[in-house]
Amino acid sequence: MAISVLVAEDERNIGESLRFLMNRQGYDVRLAHDGREALDLLEAGTVPDLLLLDIMMPGCDGFAVARAVRANPALDKVRIVMLTAKGKDVDRRKGLDLGVDDYILKPFSTRDVVARVRALLEPGPAAHGASA
Repeated sequence: MAISVLVAEDERNIGESLRFLMNRQGYDVRLAHDGREALDLLEAGTVPDLLLLDIMMPGCDGFAVARAVRANPALDKVRIVMLTAKGKDVDRRKGLDLGVDDYILKPFSTRDVVARVRALLEPGPAAHGASA
């Protein structure tokens, strides 16, 4: 069974780039264009191994999505990586306090995103050295 990734990103170009990047790594990828769509997919039974989550999205932001995921016992194994332009310590702390596994700032290096996703999804020798 393929490792699955849900990308929640309202900027279409970034979302499509992340989908392409994760597909190239062999992951099964779904794309949600806002937080509400991500929650709808999760509630419909689409439980990914990892959620790449933007914070600033219309309607339902990434913090609300992370809070909902962490509050749902059926989603307790989902890894969450916030990918955001919100680089203040208070934002990072808020995400980590919500239980996200990693926090990556935009603009990001695709190599860094891949390494950090792999570190969360494929533990082993290749995962060493990747950190928050």
